[in-house]
Amino acid sequence: NKETSKKKKKKILLINENYYKNITDELEKAAYQILKKKKFKISSTTAPGVFEIPFLIKKNIKKFDAFIALGCVIKGKTPHFEFICKSSFDAIINLSVNYNKPIGNGIITSLNKKQAYERCGKLKSNKPNKGSEAARAVLSILKNG
Repeated sequence: NKETSKKKKKKILLINENYYKNITDELEKAAYQILKKKKFKISSTTAPGVFEIPFLIKKNIKKFDAFIALGCVIKGKTPHFEFICKSSFDAIINLSVNYNKPIGNGIITSLNKKQAYERCGKLKSNKPNKGSEAARAVLSILKNG
């Protein structure tokens, strides 16, 4: 029934990786600011790192209409950065496509903390907050999808 589906609030899960908590909390605040203006039921959970985000999405895939992945990976001196970013991003896009659910990618990938601070709003920058970007992307898909 179209009438009941219009009244039912869409449910969005924010998944906030807390390895760089001081950075990712800024992403979560920014995403929440965008989403709270709309009539969504917003829930959140935390992951110990970016690598665990796809697992939490998959675990909750049937309970939510959309997801926003929030996190930060900062490049070190080993190839770990490339492996974590590629595998996590591949898993996120595969979940989105396979389950037909929008997943906003608000994961910062930076070469240093200064870049990460710019992308989360802790440092003044012309770069948009990655959490806001991910929330807007999900809203656009939900609106047009």
